[in-house]
Amino acid sequence: MPKFSPKKLIMPYFVVEGSNKKEPVPNMPGVARLSVDNLCNDVEEAKRLGINRVLIFGVCPSGSKDKFGSYGYAKNSIVSKAIAELKRKIKGIFIITDVCLCAYTSSGHCGILTKDNKIDSKRTLDALSKIALAHAASGADWVAPSAMAKKEVFAIRKALDKNGFREVQILGYSAKFFSNFYGPFRQALDSAPKFGDRGAYQLNYDDKRKALKEIGDDIKEGADMVMVKPALCYLDIIRDARMRFGRPLAAYNTSGEYAFVKMGAKIGLWQEKEVVFEIIASIKRAGADFIITYHAKDIAKWLKGI
Repeated sequence: MPKFSPKKLIMPYFVVEGSNKKEPVPNMPGVARLSVDNLCNDVEEAKRLGINRVLIFGVCPSGSKDKFGSYGYAKNSIVSKAIAELKRKIKGIFIITDVCLCAYTSSGHCGILTKDNKIDSKRTLDALSKIALAHAASGADWVAPSAMAKKEVFAIRKALDKNGFREVQILGYSAKFFSNFYGPFRQALDSAPKFGDRGAYQLNYDDKRKALKEIGDDIKEGADMVMVKPALCYLDIIRDARMRFGRPLAAYNTSGEYAFVKMGAKIGLWQEKEVVFEIIASIKRAGADFIITYHAKDIAKWLKGI
């Protein structure tokens, strides 16, 4: 059993409009899209287990997507409502929110597109800043820009400071790779691109130099913590980032990595608990300070002998 505190785990959640909803996510056994009431119940359980950090993703209501991703920064968006209710009901929880456009744009891309389907940098940065501000106004402790848009951390830090949210911190998805391990997540958010792919703005999995440069750039732009995503195929990046940079470091144990373990356990290839502990130990050993994982509650239970 690894020597690891639940306080170093970050539990991701998908939140949907409505009440008393618990919609299982295909290919992610044990994970569901939750309405705010059920989200609060689940986060309360996580808090009792010692997990005090959560990462919130919003599911866009049917018919609300547009080419600008405007639901993402709507005043009454599901993420803003979830933040406010979590803050009202649960003390001592650090709320991190995903800041991206892919769940809210009709294209499924992480930015606003030009007529020739290129990323419109100015409009994208403006929209990401609006999302971050909406989350901060609702009570988010951290915002986590994940669009891999150039200068997104700088733009968001500037917007937060200008609007009186200097205390809100930024977790940069600094080394986010163009990976095959995001499939179940995209099913959960209905966020797969409607055409093309994200190879133009996510990192090539073979380019370590570019990954480390992106981490360094995010730190220069004001990131308080940086991230490597996915985790398992990029332990060398985690290690190099640990050695090179002085910022706290998170690793995202992604939906595909989670599903891989769950499916293997289901067909009897391994014992889930032992495999998860081995994975978590490897990510920690590589140098991650925090691990974002859908296994978080299970890990906390196993550590407590539950």
